[in-house]
Amino acid sequence: MPKKNERTIIAHFPSSTRAKAAADALAAVGLTDNHIRRNTRFGISQDDVHSDPVSNLAETLTGLTVYSADTPNDENRAARVLMGADPSVSGYSARGYGLAGGYAFTLVAFVPDERVNEAVRIIEQNKGFV
Repeated sequence: MPKKNERTIIAHFPSSTRAKAAADALAAVGLTDNHIRRNTRFGISQDDVHSDPVSNLAETLTGLTVYSADTPNDENRAARVLMGADPSVSGYSARGYGLAGGYAFTLVAFVPDERVNEAVRIIEQNKGFV
């Protein structure tokens, strides 16, 4: 949450790795109040444990792609089918497709007024769009 004499910077990224790189670069210069969020059209949240294909813990295809692992299996089966049929599952919607900012990941950073230009430069160096 921004404090007095702080600005909120909202940047959009095509991938979580680019957003994380920007957050890490900001943290390296002491700007640590950063938050990365996955934008979806489904109001679901990321669950790293169930969405991790490396450890063989993925419950569903949509858990890997639209981060729907937190969606109960029996709550609304029709919604799960529609999520699986969504173009974002195939990766064809990396840009645009009805997402806030046009990209799938958003970085929100709270920075002091005097460091806004520095933070924006770091974000843009990491392929973010402010």
